[in-house]
Amino acid sequence: MKKRINSFKHAIRGGWTLFYTQPHAKFHALATLAVIIAGILCKLSINEWALLIIAIIIVWVAEAFNTAIEFLSDEVSLEFSERIKKAKDVAAFAVLVSAIGASIIGIIVFWPYVKIYF
Repeated sequence: MKKRINSFKHAIRGGWTLFYTQPHAKFHALATLAVIIAGILCKLSINEWALLIIAIIIVWVAEAFNTAIEFLSDEVSLEFSERIKKAKDVAAFAVLVSAIGASIIGIIVFWPYVKIYF
């Protein structure tokens, strides 16, 4: 039981590390909060919430993997390496694609509610 509790502690510490060391994580946190507040105000359906939650999770997972790759790459070598640069670039691209996808999902979900006001 103690090993499981420690596993959760390590995971939580990883989340704090992500949040406090990555400027983009703070932006993702604000975006997550804004989407949740907008969803509550719009009284979204369960299916709309499900889409948004999946999109939010994908962005956070991409950002976490990107950060892990950056930390590990920097530990392996502080000298320039073309392969490490490519690995970091690909990981950053994953975050970009997930954020664009989440934005598209957000537009699809919220458009009917926004359209009412125009």
